[in-house]
Amino acid sequence: MTELVVAPCSYKAATYAVENWHYSKKMPAGKCYRIGVWEDGKFIGALVFSWGANRSLSSPYGLEMTECVELVRVACRRHILPITKFVSLAIKKLKSDNPGIRLIISFADLHQGHVGTIYQAGNWFFLGRTAPKFDYKMPDGSILNRRAYTGKSFDGKVRPLPSGAVKVDSPPKLRYAMPLDKSIRREIAKMALPYKNAVEGLEESHPDSVREVQVQSLPTALGVRDASR
Repeated sequence: MTELVVAPCSYKAATYAVENWHYSKKMPAGKCYRIGVWEDGKFIGALVFSWGANRSLSSPYGLEMTECVELVRVACRRHILPITKFVSLAIKKLKSDNPGIRLIISFADLHQGHVGTIYQAGNWFFLGRTAPKFDYKMPDGSILNRRAYTGKSFDGKVRPLPSGAVKVDSPPKLRYAMPLDKSIRREIAKMALPYKNAVEGLEESHPDSVREVQVQSLPTALGVRDASR
């Protein structure tokens, strides 16, 4: 039987996981709560929750900024147990250590071909898609977060665009929510949409996203070996 430990980890450990096992390769800005994951004594990843960087995250739900956090990184190397177990245990620890938090929001990035498989498997509520926006793309194909170059980042500083960066349209992201108390759960349930809506209309514009759902059986999706949300 695999021995699993899910517990707070250092910033250094979380950064290592994100830079090596998450598609973004970057730790988020703002206040973070970091959870590490160990299997049989081996560090295999980290989950990072953040609040404060996105000042409008909580407003649609009538919550204060301190009551709502975002699960911003799920960064794991090859592992034995399912990602959903890591997420579930991390949420329990987050709630225990931060009793004022009432809601977790996370986004599945269609640009990366993600449709939120781990959130659906974990019974999160699907709340629809964000509005299409834009990012900046480098000649090597890497994507820059527009917030850092439009004055909307956590520190409010506008950075000059790197040489060669071009503006590109960014597809919407899929929004998922996990309420942490009965009162907010009732409110979020009223907003929830069927999971099938997450992929409706994507077959023509984002075929890889649809294919991800179609080819993975639920057991396969739950046991994804390399995961980045």
